[in-house]
Amino acid sequence: MSLHSLGVYEIYAKNACAYADDNAVVFGQERITFAQLKEQVDALANGMEALGFAKGDRIAILGLNTHKYLWIFGAAAALGVIVVPINWRLAKEEVAYILEDTSPKCLVVDKAFADTGKQLEGQTSLLCFDPDVQGIKFLDSLMENNAPRQCQGFGDDPFCIIHTAAVDGHPRGAVLTHNNVIYSNIQGIAAMQLGRQDAYLNMLPMFHITGLNLSMSVMHAGGRNIVMEKFDPAEALDLTQDEKVTVIGSFPPILSNLEAELDKNPRDVSSLSHVLGIDAPQVMASWQEKTNSTFWALYGQTETSGMVSTAKSVEAPGSAGRESLLATIKIVDENGDQAPVGVAGEILARGPLVFAGFWEKGTMSRQSFDNGWHRTGDLGKLDERGFLYFAGRKPEKELIKPGGENVYPAEVEKVILQHPDVDEVCVIGVPDPKFGEGIKAICACRPGAALTPEEIMEFVAARIARYKKPRYVTFVEALPKTKDGEINRIEIKSQHG
Repeated sequence: MSLHSLGVYEIYAKNACAYADDNAVVFGQERITFAQLKEQVDALANGMEALGFAKGDRIAILGLNTHKYLWIFGAAAALGVIVVPINWRLAKEEVAYILEDTSPKCLVVDKAFADTGKQLEGQTSLLCFDPDVQGIKFLDSLMENNAPRQCQGFGDDPFCIIHTAAVDGHPRGAVLTHNNVIYSNIQGIAAMQLGRQDAYLNMLPMFHITGLNLSMSVMHAGGRNIVMEKFDPAEALDLTQDEKVTVIGSFPPILSNLEAELDKNPRDVSSLSHVLGIDAPQVMASWQEKTNSTFWALYGQTETSGMVSTAKSVEAPGSAGRESLLATIKIVDENGDQAPVGVAGEILARGPLVFAGFWEKGTMSRQSFDNGWHRTGDLGKLDERGFLYFAGRKPEKELIKPGGENVYPAEVEKVILQHPDVDEVCVIGVPDPKFGEGIKAICACRPGAALTPEEIMEFVAARIARYKKPRYVTFVEALPKTKDGEINRIEIKSQHG
């Protein structure tokens, strides 16, 4: 028990008392009240404890969205167990690395990823969201005893580990605490004035920080979570109409796809009040005009529990908003001195949203923290009103963000260089009309080799997550070099960006 802090499990307990008969979750034909959700969470926590789970153990999830994510979030929080939600778009080898990195006591899969789970069974035991999957125990079979729990996860105890892009060839597990999640909830509730009247459509993956943020914020406020397995524009608009959805999250090209579907088959989306995410200013403006909803622009990272700046996009089109309620940000130059207004530098952040560090990577964590600030590796500038404008990544931490995912060029380059006909490669981010930013590979082939762009794309897609494959490939005789003989990324960007 902690005198001065709360745990995520207590959100479930408080809502079961205050809003017992209100719907907490809708998934397909299932409607679950807050009282029922609390009973389900308690039953799963008791079943996990009977399996031997104890505080500090890990439980991993690999599956499409389901209401059972919320079961695991609550049950793990009750026990002080740490959740490891895994991006299901990753290749099997990438999933295997995350399991090796975190050593979970159990991996929970759904039927879509049951085969992947079985191939990795040597690393951990398995449970399945779905019944009748041969050789894997059904998660629900653990839920026989719903006796109320005493909360064991609080405050600065780890709540989850979310793996971010592979800066050194392997993804890094960002550790978010119970405090991180609860403060993020409070910030979201305050910004959008969330309450019992709200309903969030879980169409972003629940392994993603924004999907986690919004689902937990709306739940904390006493609102409903409407869960869909994965994004589909028609289904999303149908659910928005039928369930009176008020909140969605969006990264390119989600909003463009929704607008195209809405133009083709109009729905009543008048309930929609808030869209939170990232997109081009013209896309935000068009959507807001069509739906009368508010688009909240933001800047944030997994390492900052989501957003550290936000504002209504109409307040400063093209910006990422102002410093958020529970964060402090500043811009510094190469010497670490505060940059003047309007001058770009590295974005630093501090406050209760900053993560605890990278899982079992002490050196990397210390490099991220500097004199009481988190170094984001991102570049930005502040205007005279305090609005933040994103200006890219620091060269040594270059990052490409296709459709809201994080991809480090070095990770893609490492794979392409495994091709026997490729001599050199440089991967950069370029504007992309569909995903906002696209991956481009500039390749120099070995003498006599003849490759097509499609061969490079599929070579990458067969080895790491498909969203990391280049959408654009250019072949050159040789890559430009610096005086030191290094590949000249700046010149390549000027020529091919």
